Amino acid sequence: MYSDGRFLRQMVEAASEAGLSGIGISDHCTVSDRDAMIEYRNNLGFTLDTTYERRRSAIERLRDTFDIEIYDAVEMDYDPRDEDAIADFLDEANFQYAIGSVHHLEDVNVHYEQYFADKPDPERARLVGEYFEKVVALIDSELFEIAAHLDLIERNPALRGFATESHYRQVAQALEDSRTITELNAGRVLEDYGEYHPSPLFLDILQEYDVSVTVGTDSHTPGAITDRIPHVADRFEKAGIEPTELPV
Repeated sequence: MYSDGRFLRQMVEAASEAGLSGIGISDHCTVSDRDAMIEYRNNLGFTLDTTYERRRSAIERLRDTFDIEIYDAVEMDYDPRDEDAIADFLDEANFQYAIGSVHHLEDVNVHYEQYFADKPDPERARLVGEYFEKVVALIDSELFEIAAHLDLIERNPALRGFATESHYRQVAQALEDSRTITELNAGRVLEDYGEYHPSPLFLDILQEYDVSVTVGTDSHTPGAITDRIPHVADRFEKAGIEPTELPV
């Protein structure tokens, strides 16, 4: 991959061996010009805006090798302040689909437990409310085909438990009125968090609003694809959901 995963060939090979008909390659990308975000993107290599053409050439070569659909996609870090820069980049790059995700509060990654653990409960509750406001803004922007891991804050123990049914309904209402769909994300189902995104209550509310859902394994290694696919299929079946295919 071109951000925080294994080599493209390894990922495509694993997807093919798992019997998938297609795989989306959606490396992270950050285009914000704020100093904290520039440092974040450079430290983690979330610079697909400078490498997407090279990656696209590699995907074309892999399409000639593997009998599996390989989708040229991107996962963009979203903040309302960056909408113009995101829109310009997506127009320029013309990916087959784009994923939007909220990863930051106060320009700090939501995974950074200690930063949020040092704050009093009312402040953490306020920040969780701000997180969901950003998710709604992401959906309302209509910049993306998919809104990723809607309740990412749940992976952080310091932020877990502050989300409310009201937050979930705000997101569901936004998705109900948008072309954007969401995903059943298995990124931490076999790891420390041990649950899907969205959480069971959140998913129930999305189904109440008849929101479309697609598959997202959030795999960064070949082994993650192999391990997560059976669990995702089982989760869809238990929830009675037919995964939506994206129009690519």
